[in-house]
Amino acid sequence: MLAANFLTNEQTQIQNLKFNRMPSGKTHDAITFLLAAPTFAAVWKLTEQNVSIASIVTIAFVFGGLMFGPDLDTCSTQYTRWSIFRFLWYPYQAFFAHRSRWSHGLLFGTLFRVVYFMGVLTLFGFLLICIYRTAFGGNAANLMEFTKTWTLIGEFVRARIGEHTFLSVFIGLWLGAASHTFTDIAGSFVKTGRSGEFI
Repeated sequence: MLAANFLTNEQTQIQNLKFNRMPSGKTHDAITFLLAAPTFAAVWKLTEQNVSIASIVTIAFVFGGLMFGPDLDTCSTQYTRWSIFRFLWYPYQAFFAHRSRWSHGLLFGTLFRVVYFMGVLTLFGFLLICIYRTAFGGNAANLMEFTKTWTLIGEFVRARIGEHTFLSVFIGLWLGAASHTFTDIAGSFVKTGRSGEFI
């Protein structure tokens, strides 16, 4: 029993040291704002001066850095910014261990968050429509009808904003989250000489 308690305390101390060696939320926010202008300039140059795409990527980058980053897997500054909508991230936190390569990893972290968030939005929207129609005596919501609505929204966005809007949003979100991860990699490497856990 004593040995078990000792191991638990030792693991807690190691975990605390791991957290403490990472940059703070304010540092991540500062880096996000600092990199916003260079992100716009780089995308503007790469897209042959397309202001629309550069703006979308930059807005998504800032959103990704401030509210859609890797630390949504724990009670963090990013998580609390979702305010009354924090409940949307409960299953995500339950499923992924904090700082796992599936939440903080460069390759899959943002991809999983985008897929998860779109799935949660779809489910939440479908439930709201079901409740609304039940309350006001309408027909039961049809999943195929709801899917068609998502398709129409996608077509509207591509027609009014641009064909590459969704790709631009994803790139911006990925870059915003990647800036967070790269900062963690740098902090981890400086303190421990290791960085592989974030790949």
